[in-house]
Amino acid sequence: MLYSDTVDSEVLVHKPWFVAAMFLAVFLVLMPFNLAGSGMGELMRPVIGDPAVSGLFGRASIAFVLALLFCINVALIAFLPLRLQVLVVWFELLMLFLAFFQTFNLSLPFIAEKLPFMITQGLLTTVYISAVSIAIATVIAILGAVAKLSNNGFVYAVASFYTSFFRGLPLLMQVYLIYLGLPQLGIIIDAVPAGIIALSLCYGAYMTEIFRAGIQSIDRGQWEASRSLGFGFGLTMRQIILPQSLPVIIPPTGNQFISMLKDSSLVSVIGVWELMFLARTLGQKTFQHMEMLITAALLYWMLSILLELVQARIERHYARSKKR
Repeated sequence: MLYSDTVDSEVLVHKPWFVAAMFLAVFLVLMPFNLAGSGMGELMRPVIGDPAVSGLFGRASIAFVLALLFCINVALIAFLPLRLQVLVVWFELLMLFLAFFQTFNLSLPFIAEKLPFMITQGLLTTVYISAVSIAIATVIAILGAVAKLSNNGFVYAVASFYTSFFRGLPLLMQVYLIYLGLPQLGIIIDAVPAGIIALSLCYGAYMTEIFRAGIQSIDRGQWEASRSLGFGFGLTMRQIILPQSLPVIIPPTGNQFISMLKDSSLVSVIGVWELMFLARTLGQKTFQHMEMLITAALLYWMLSILLELVQARIERHYARSKKR
């Protein structure tokens, strides 16, 4: 079982009332797609020829068949074990997406020609920028969280102003302010460092609240016990508080890393040769934009899946440690 407290979908799917409701819902969703692009005058005109393939009746028949096939598919999948259900549904959805992409008449040789460069240049640059940014953002978040938990009014004010300011501005605006604004103050900065600084400051503000909540989840008695043993603040934080708060901190931090990976595409506006920049530029000469955009989308997706697997493994590790 993937989850211990899930609803028994096999029993639910095989209930007649549930199947009927599911069929009706899918039918009502599919009907507008079949009617799209056809005026009511065309639909209501007298049907000449086979009524099953023309007019409103024909379109309703298509929606009926598709809804019926969908319900049969769901009912059959419910007999499988849960993990196998997930694999089958993922495979079916992947096939649907590939069929959808095929409607663009993509040039596979063009994709095969450009893919190595997109991986070696674009993907590696994206991973590099994201990894460095998340490392810097983590340091900022720890310092910001400690400052927001401090009784020092000046330190708390600086930390709260920082989180409010950088969470309140769009990331794209922060990229422009750093890359275009700092040179006006005499500080010349390249595109890659500017992108890293913008991502670090923006996500450091969000992660500050994550670390603050994680630290506050630890009982105050832990602090008092460490002080009674003569531990200093730094030692208490490193050895007692942070290790216990990691199970609370890791899941949202992992989500922030995945979000940062995708938001790193915004640094393409200042000329960084990351994945999104190459997807926009490689297909310009031959107007094959869709090939590159879809390729970049799949690379982002595969990288996100990899990070989700790593995050799940880390969460399981800390869950087992907590049980012990």
